[in-house]
Parts: sequence; C-alpha cells; structure tokens
Amino acid sequence: MSIRPVLDPFALVPELDSRHLINGELVAPISGKCFDVFNPATGKVIGKAAEGNARDVDLAVMAAKIAQKDWAERPARERGKLVAECGRVLTAHVEELGRLIALESGKALRTESRVEASVLADMFVFFGGLASELKGETVPFNPNMMTLTTREPVGVVGAIIPWNVPLLLMAIKVAPALVAGNSVVVKSAEDTPFTVLRVCQIMQQVLPKGVLNILSGFGPGCGGPLVEHKDVKKVSFTGSVETGRIVYRAAAEKLIPVTLELGGKSPMIVMADADLDKAINGAVGGMRFTRQGQSCTASSRILVHESLHDAFVTRLKDRVNALKMGDPLDEETDIGTIINRKQRDKICGYIDIGEQQGATKHELSALPANDSLKDRLFVRPVIFTDVKPDHRIAREEIFGPVACIFKFKTFEEALELANDSDFGLAATIWTTDLKTALQATKRLDAGFVQVNQNLVVQPNLSYGGVKLSGLGKEASLESMLEHYTHKKTIILNME
Repeated sequence: MSIRPVLDPFALVPELDSRHLINGELVAPISGKCFDVFNPATGKVIGKAAEGNARDVDLAVMAAKIAQKDWAERPARERGKLVAECGRVLTAHVEELGRLIALESGKALRTESRVEASVLADMFVFFGGLASELKGETVPFNPNMMTLTTREPVGVVGAIIPWNVPLLLMAIKVAPALVAGNSVVVKSAEDTPFTVLRVCQIMQQVLPKGVLNILSGFGPGCGGPLVEHKDVKKVSFTGSVETGRIVYRAAAEKLIPVTLELGGKSPMIVMADADLDKAINGAVGGMRFTRQGQSCTASSRILVHESLHDAFVTRLKDRVNALKMGDPLDEETDIGTIINRKQRDKICGYIDIGEQQGATKHELSALPANDSLKDRLFVRPVIFTDVKPDHRIAREEIFGPVACIFKFKTFEEALELANDSDFGLAATIWTTDLKTALQATKRLDAGFVQVNQNLVVQPNLSYGGVKLSGLGKEASLESMLEHYTHKKTIILNME
C-alpha cells in the first residue's frame, strides 16, 4: 500500500512519535525512553523521539546483517533500479518533507528546506543509475593466468548524520551504500529525527525489509554502540571535529574504513577584476545566510582586494539587510532560526569575542516582528571587518551567520590568507582572469574548489575535504566505489 504525502507537519509527527524503524517496521525503543523534539522557532515541543541504546543498535544491526546477504546477491542493476525508484517515490513527497524539516530544524521552507528535499530525491535517482559501474578490471599479470578484480560490498554500514542538512547528508551516505550491495543503519541527529525517519518509512515501500534501518538517540548511548558494533563494517560520519576523532578512534580499534566530513572555515577570494555583482551574490549564497550560516561549506572568510573592499562591504550589507527573518513555514521568510539554544549561545559568544578582539561588527537584517518568534532562536547575521588572521572568529568554525571580511593587496597574500587554516573543505575564487583562476584552483588547500560560483553539494560532484575537514569523498561515483566496496583480486592459473 502506497504512503500518501501529508502536508501538515504537525499532523505527521504523531505517526513517527517515539519510534525507530527496524526491519521495515516502526518500533518503540527497547528501554521505553524518549526525548523531546522542539520547534526552534517557537520553543514548543512537537513530539518525542525514541532514545536508542546498545540493545536497539544490536537489533537494527542484526536485521541489517541478515538482509544484506540477499541484497548483495541481487544483480547490481536491480539494486540500482530499486534505489532510483526510491528517489522517484520521494519526489512525490518533496513538499511534505520540506515542511517537516522546516518545522524541526528551523530552516526557511522556501529558501532552504524545500530545496533540500528536492536534492534528496535526485541523489537517490543519480546513484541508482550508477549500478552498472560496479565493475572490476582485467590485469595483464601473466599470459598463462587470467587475473581480474571484482568489487564487493563491505557489509553493514553505520551512517551518522547531523542536523543542519539531514536529508541531503543521509542521501549521500545511504544511496551509494545500498547500490553497492550494503545494508545501512542510520543514526539521526537528536534535533532533527522525524524527517529522516519519514524518508526511511517511505522507502520501505520499495526496499526489502532490513536493508535500511534508522535509530534516533544521543551520541554516547546510540552513536557510540553503532560505531563499535562488531558487525558494522564501515562508518560514514558527518559532524564536529571532536566527535569525528572519537568515531575514528573507535573504528580504528576494529580496523574498519571510515568516511569523515568534519567542517570548514572556507575562504572566498574576490580579486580586483572580479564581477562585483556575481561576487556579492556568491557571498550571500556561499555564506549560507538563508541557512543561518549553519553549513560546513559556508564562506565564512571573505578575502576582498583592497580596491573593491569598501564597495563590497556596502553592497553585501544592503543585500543581507534585505533578507527577511521569520517563521520558517512562512513562504515570505528568507532566514529561519538557529537549531537550538546551545548553538545560539555559542554563536553569540563568538560575536562577543570578535568585538572584544577588536573587529568591527555589522549587525544586519532584523528580528521578526512577531512577539512569539523574536525572543526564540533567531540570530541576526553579522559581518565583521577589521579582522586579523589570528582572531578566534577567523580561525574557529562558528557554524552560524557570522562572516569575516579581510582586505588584501596581492594574489600571493590572498592565497596565504586563504590557506592559513586548520580546515580545508571548500574554497572559491572570483576573477575574470583565466591564469589567476587556474593558479588558485591548483594552490588552494581545499577539496572542493569553485571559480565564480558557490554551489552546494550536488549529485556527481565529488565532495570532501583535507586537513581537519575530514577523510574521503561523497556524492560521486568515486565515493560509491572507493568507500562502500572493497576490491578482490582473483587469479586463475590456466596451465
């Protein structure tokens, strides 16, 4: 029986309340424990999420392990067709999922949440079409020996996702893992458990039971046991550097492969010859102001040539001032809320530190006029000028709507500033000179470099960073082959 879209997110939550999804069924947590999930815009409880523990993890992993054997035996193209069909089914639920993620994450429906739901569906269709690429090679080792390689699934994959773009980041883990013949256990973020649970529920119409399972809970009680479980053979994690190190150490104890996407402090270089209109648009979009800056690829360090600096700052302020903050479910809203009070306090703390260290604060846009909203988790976007490279706001990931603008004189100075970071996820260069653009793409220390644009993660664009930004690639054919299969070498002696 098909699942029909439910456009009222408040009506949808009760169906998902206090449940995991294990072996194709919505089930209560074994301990009976649950925790509140809040609407960040109003502070009201919208429902309760199941609090998973090691026993729930064991149940989900066992279901996944049993299901994975038959799933891996299916022809790769058949798996691909089913995963692509998941994408087509999810397309019918884009509006529903967009509204639900806006409710629990505080991201504006029009500018962020609906877009994310669309990319989710597209990612499953994209990876479904790559099933035929799960092929090996013949190796000219010896004329009397037939030597070849094959790609085989790793087994049960543990996928741990964050709250900022949970649909997209779930898709870039789950889709390639499934196509490659693995089964998956997802651990959702505490703040945004319902939308990803709904996605997995919808996909059960297409997938065999047990192939995709999802748990909610906290890191130590649920995420830790998932990473440490003896039958989990691969972990893909997106989150903070601190937690990434914990995941990496636990996986190292079992000697299993890990993909880590841990954040960034991405530079945006605006050269003197840049198209200023395009660069301003790139700064607004690249800083992810409509996502409240809660993005690991946010262009939070903007380096502007001294000849353009003042004009750039003035025009960027005008553009951000024009963005409207408000109810995430309101179609007129451009900017929603910060995810929770802890994150809001962290962001505000960094803003205070920036001023204390001597940077000049430009506070932009305006808090919502609605009294029921303005005292909640809204934070006005901030641009800092007069920032020094050693300021904390210039070096540490704030994960909020705070951008630092630097002034530079030469291309070499700009590159030195851009690369002076512990992170290396993304970077952009804005110039009309081809030589400058090519030199920058070669010399910038980042895994995802763009010229005169600032796209978010897209299907078929290999995505991942260097340095403290993590290990491995996602969203591409490379990610499926290198991170969700292992290569087996086979030699047939024909003498």
